[in-house]
Amino acid sequence: MTPGTATSVLLHTGWTVQAVPGPALPDHVPRGPLPATVPGTVHLDLLSQGLIPDPYQGLNELEVQWVGQTAWLYTLDFEVTPDLLAAPRLDLCLDGLDTLCTVTLNGRELLRSDTMFVPWRLDVRPCVRPGSNTLSLHFDPVLPHGHALEAEHGRRAVWNGDPSRVYVRKAQYHYGWDWGPTLLTAGPWKDVRLHAYDLRLDDVRTALTVADDLKTATLAVDVSVAGTPAADDHVEVTLTAPDGRVVGHTVLPAQDARATLDVPAPELWWPRGYGTQPLYRAAVRLRRGDTVLDSVERRLGARHLRLAQEPVAGEPGTSFTFVVNGVPVFAGGANWIPEDLLLNRVTPDQYRDRLQQAADGHMVMIRVWGGGIYEHDAFYDACDELGLLVWQDFLFACGMYPAHPAFLDSVRHEARAAVTRLRHHPCMALWCGNNEDYQIAESVGASGPGGDPSTFDALAIYEHLLPQVVQALNPEVPYWPGSPSGGGSSHDQTVGDRHTWEVWHGVMAPHRDYGRYEGRFVSEFGLQSPSSLHNIGSYTRPEDRRPHSRVFEHHNKASDPRGRPDGPRRLAVYLSDAFQPATSFEEYVYHSRLVQADAMVSAYRAYRGRWGQDGARAVSGALVWQLNDCWPVTSWAIIDSSGVPKPAYYSIQRELAPLAVQAVRSGDALRAWVVSSEQQAQAAEVRLDVYTLGGEPVHSRRVELEVAANAVTPLDVGDVTLHAGHVAFVRVFVAAQERSRAVLWPEPVKHHDHPEPALWAQLQGRHLSVGTTLPARGVWIDAGDRRVSDNHLDLLPGEHVSVILSSDTDPADVRVRAVGSRPVGAGDQRGR
Repeated sequence: MTPGTATSVLLHTGWTVQAVPGPALPDHVPRGPLPATVPGTVHLDLLSQGLIPDPYQGLNELEVQWVGQTAWLYTLDFEVTPDLLAAPRLDLCLDGLDTLCTVTLNGRELLRSDTMFVPWRLDVRPCVRPGSNTLSLHFDPVLPHGHALEAEHGRRAVWNGDPSRVYVRKAQYHYGWDWGPTLLTAGPWKDVRLHAYDLRLDDVRTALTVADDLKTATLAVDVSVAGTPAADDHVEVTLTAPDGRVVGHTVLPAQDARATLDVPAPELWWPRGYGTQPLYRAAVRLRRGDTVLDSVERRLGARHLRLAQEPVAGEPGTSFTFVVNGVPVFAGGANWIPEDLLLNRVTPDQYRDRLQQAADGHMVMIRVWGGGIYEHDAFYDACDELGLLVWQDFLFACGMYPAHPAFLDSVRHEARAAVTRLRHHPCMALWCGNNEDYQIAESVGASGPGGDPSTFDALAIYEHLLPQVVQALNPEVPYWPGSPSGGGSSHDQTVGDRHTWEVWHGVMAPHRDYGRYEGRFVSEFGLQSPSSLHNIGSYTRPEDRRPHSRVFEHHNKASDPRGRPDGPRRLAVYLSDAFQPATSFEEYVYHSRLVQADAMVSAYRAYRGRWGQDGARAVSGALVWQLNDCWPVTSWAIIDSSGVPKPAYYSIQRELAPLAVQAVRSGDALRAWVVSSEQQAQAAEVRLDVYTLGGEPVHSRRVELEVAANAVTPLDVGDVTLHAGHVAFVRVFVAAQERSRAVLWPEPVKHHDHPEPALWAQLQGRHLSVGTTLPARGVWIDAGDRRVSDNHLDLLPGEHVSVILSSDTDPADVRVRAVGSRPVGAGDQRGR
């Protein structure tokens, strides 16, 4: 290594792991060391070596609980070279330890960590030696530790998982949630490395802020250096524009490296659908003469963001509107859970793929839910590139958390680490204190009307500690104390954000009632459905593929507040409201997924239809629960764990289109409007066509209108009567091109005879043509694990469409069906 330069050596190879003998350890597990993968967790090593079955298949989750009840010892023998020893400083960096870990180097204890979310940097010069060194990481099981803290400080109310989880700073969903299994992982889940240096960049703040008039921007740089700089040591800062031009440069003394750089006429970063996402690059280099001792590079976006809470014309309360670069944004999107419980299996490409699906679904915002993790850098990098705003929860969910001094100290370190790591990303739109902790506090009388806040210990976290950290480290991004919160109670419909769970949970309201339970920003709502038949096949045997088999129901974790399973029962209610009993498992899956898709149409029309206009933003966002799954399961996700979208995904994609016609029926009446997120008004034509289910035309009308920019435009289609057996197609055209359609079918399905629509399908390579003779509802193309460019289609009589599969397949592996139709193959000419 060049004298003075920082050198980082990854300690990723040569590790072993072994079980510490205990009562939970099965006889078949070797007592000696086993090869280990670092970064990683013990479940992955045991799985790769055939010592545990795949916990995601069948009932295997129940067979691997002993892993989380066992202590594990990771050991590495590594060499320290003379070059490393020659450096003035030598640190051991442990970027993530899951979770209760004692760190020992050459027999000397260096650290006892009790958090999964804090990176550690340990000075190891006093205990390293030339040549061979031994590093040990001893991981204790979390349940006994949590139970001991619970015995000391008291049992606390939770929804989901073992109540002791609130005392342990571990990903809360690992304790089990109402969509995921219980897998209490352990291990060094992030990088382990040696860092040798003389000086290093310790903290680098690069805040690119845009003036209110959007005409100028300022890069504020604040750098702290670890070590003792020499008099001529300096920090060089270079800002490069998206096109590669250097637009800012300065040299600062290393002892006091603070400066601002002016950026005239900045290229603005926009949310998806509102503009492009140009990214500046800030390079910060610590120099000694011509030698670069350390460096950091960051991609930055020039954007002006605020959270507007302003009066709503003619209504009580205030809006909850994200305004970016002066433009109010309807934040349609989804909640995000971790992609896996075995986190080291999630690759950067997988993050990009899932977020690309969100972006392709016309989503603008992703909420990183508080029971998971602060996600991998690849997640936020992809959001920067795709224009997805990120609502970031701090990691507290569905529990009455403690606030004793040691816990507060741990949370402070965690919050500072998270904010410091993520604050430069232009995608960051909100820091939020928790998920549903105000709500559970209301349920035990500690919050809300008549509540006793003196019993709500965690207010010290949500209303003091966390906002102080955000204000000190990232004042450019707003802070919100909890989701939901803001009004007189967590259910307030006029202030703050709201979780609408009256549909599915609570009173189990019909999904057509979503509009009754709106909020100024609806940050959670949803309805369950199974994953794809292909995905179900990955965890079941043929005899398990029944709606109420033990295995199929085990892969539905929904439960009531007391933890009693109730997902299949609730899903059965919504199915019985819509359909006659299914005659096959395939039909059961199809019906269930169609109900979820219909529910999402109801929700997004209710919420986006209230976007209104400037000064009257009655509802400013809708985030479906949830985008993704962490294992194969029946859940609220709209994309299953194999990455295949459900019908609900396509419904949401249409409702969030930049220009979308939306319509609802009430009895025989039809009401419609056009909602636009585009920034220019435009002329459009709306075509209304009404048919019988047998395909006979009943009514047709054409309406010219001017669609307002970034607003809802009411649509007057005249006095149209929709009789019980009629289906109405409402389509909007711009420059003779169809931009959107809304289709109103007779409801409920079970009360109407849908004739066989005479579907046909023809596959040539990856191109699939699908057509129908009669009106066809919910045309679903099942291509196994392949994705389809468009799906879940409502087709006019005689209409045909062409879609593209993500890869080649045999026509025999493609099946198409609709309401009232038996499945047809990809070579079926029956309707032609």
